[in-house]
Amino acid sequence: MDLSKQPPRRPSNFSIVGILNLARMIDKARADNDETLGEYVYGDNSGLDKILLEFLDISADDFADTAGRYSDEALGEWVLKVSEKTEAEINAFNDFHMKREPEDDAGKGRLKARVEKFAPGNTDIKTVLQSIELDDWGDFREVDLTARAPRTPYCRDVAGIYAAARLADKARADKCGKLHDYIYNCPIDEALLKFLNISAEAFQESAYHNPNDLELTDWVFQNTNCIRAEISAFNAHIAQKGPDTDELRDIFEKSVNRVAPGRTDITTWFDLLDLDDEHSYNTVDLTRHAPRSPYDLSVGGIASFARLIDKGRAALSDTLGDFWFGDDSGIDRRVLEFLGVSEETFRAALQENPTDADILSWLEKTAPKSALEIEAFNDQISQFGPPEERLAWFQGMISRIDPSRTDIDTFFALMHLDDQVSFARLKVGV
Repeated sequence: MDLSKQPPRRPSNFSIVGILNLARMIDKARADNDETLGEYVYGDNSGLDKILLEFLDISADDFADTAGRYSDEALGEWVLKVSEKTEAEINAFNDFHMKREPEDDAGKGRLKARVEKFAPGNTDIKTVLQSIELDDWGDFREVDLTARAPRTPYCRDVAGIYAAARLADKARADKCGKLHDYIYNCPIDEALLKFLNISAEAFQESAYHNPNDLELTDWVFQNTNCIRAEISAFNAHIAQKGPDTDELRDIFEKSVNRVAPGRTDITTWFDLLDLDDEHSYNTVDLTRHAPRSPYDLSVGGIASFARLIDKGRAALSDTLGDFWFGDDSGIDRRVLEFLGVSEETFRAALQENPTDADILSWLEKTAPKSALEIEAFNDQISQFGPPEERLAWFQGMISRIDPSRTDIDTFFALMHLDDQVSFARLKVGV
């Protein structure tokens, strides 16, 4: 969970074995593991986490390690086993902290400022937990679709359902007047809401008041009778849906040709939405598709250079997804070292040079490379594989992606395979 884009679950969320703040601390621990904490703090750096960890007699490191390996349910069972807390002790802990009000001037000041900012005139917000929850909601309740696109319709972060996370983004944007050119309750939204038997108004209110995907998911399942098998069938159907009348086919083809003339691989509404989102905001969005292959030599004949450009542009627009860029990526580091430029310099160049041709022109002026140098580099990096001490990790990665591919022995081949399989799975809901 990326806590720069949504808050952790509420501290008053008791869904994990009935312990206050446990669900929230799980979200923060996992974000800390993934380096996606945003402005939040975890463990001993958080007053509320520290109180809970001391109550459970568990270290922040042990909790984070276990949170990274266990599901919510298994983690809750582990907490009860390790802490040996009784139901009476848990209830007493919960009761005390649910009622606890700020004791020092700093806490009182934070509560007052948050109420004035997000809930002026509200006299019911008095406790530490209410103060925290108000701040979370205030910071993430609005989505500005004048600045960025809603999430890909293939995203299943809300209830495991295609288009639900996108619907939530549009609902929040519509609520705060920042929907831009998007339509809340468009035909795809209508199909989703009809399937769930939830009104557009009710979903919008819940999305607005539940900016955390997991808590919105809980609300969805509390308000629909749909079961998992029905959701899988719905996902399979809606993801493959394309224009089914002559009129819609004409609209569809005109839309594709306006955005990407000559593209014949765009056949579904979902793929058209992804294509149009990227075009509208002039971004490379790697939550929707992979960067170009490391084998791609289309920019200057340099292996992995086109991929580096894609990841750099995605990093600049905060749409990098699960990819690593620049100094965080071993292959990117090698490409940058060959080019003789730093990540910082390359980022600046991407901002100033909007096309591949512009970047290539910049490179030829900044750090020109001969054909022989490029050929030698390509041969070396394309054959680069894991050292002996990392071979087990490398083979484990291949096994998780496709155990049948025993022919993979280079990082390029692994990256190419991972790109293909990951986004194929995204589009079939696996």
